[in-house]
Amino acid sequence: MATLPSHSAFPDETDDLLFREQCRRQMQRPLEARMKYGFCRVSRPGLDAPASRVFPSTRAYREWCAANLPAYLGYQAAPLE
Repeated sequence: MATLPSHSAFPDETDDLLFREQCRRQMQRPLEARMKYGFCRVSRPGLDAPASRVFPSTRAYREWCAANLPAYLGYQAAPLE
């Protein structure tokens, strides 16, 4: 089994060659398989449920985001410094 190359800020020639070989292997897969496995599907609680939402103001939208969406989605207000 091949080992993964170490990650650094400055990839060396070996890392570049390994990456290019991986790209070549992936291009040999059928397009349907590349589309199926090429995207990461993430559940977005609170956003994926209804078809659409309309807010009377930006403030109402931001309040709804703060109350209904998890912080990891990034829709929370930035902390005051």
